[in-house]
Amino acid sequence: MNRVFEQSVVPGFGWGSQPATEPMDIYMEGDNYILEMALPGFRPDAVEISCEGNQLTIRGEQPPETQAQQNRRYLVRERTAGRFERTITLPPEAAVDQAQAHYEHGLLRLVFPKAEHAKPRRINLSRGQSQQQPATTAGRSR
Repeated sequence: MNRVFEQSVVPGFGWGSQPATEPMDIYMEGDNYILEMALPGFRPDAVEISCEGNQLTIRGEQPPETQAQQNRRYLVRERTAGRFERTITLPPEAAVDQAQAHYEHGLLRLVFPKAEHAKPRRINLSRGQSQQQPATTAGRSR
């Protein structure tokens, strides 16, 4: 029963909107949001990344099995072929228009800098006498 509950509730919690298909990590590093997704065996041109608003979608397709793979008698089979799609809601502070993508050795890495308006800023304190408004007597009656 716990497994059924976890499969139906936990995968949709937080960043991901669908159950995990391709392993993914999301973390903050300095002023950047980093997304890393394992896509072993995918060609870079078989992966599509798009963003609409703060909805990031990553799609990919593994080529269909070869005839030799179809004739195998697998004992364990965990690698899949076919299409996948993941949609992630990015935080509003992520500067999507400044995103960088890199794919090497089966690892997709997306870097989203934090928007300037979301970064902490220092407010300088000036020294000197405070500005007080002089009291006016106009309009007062005694």
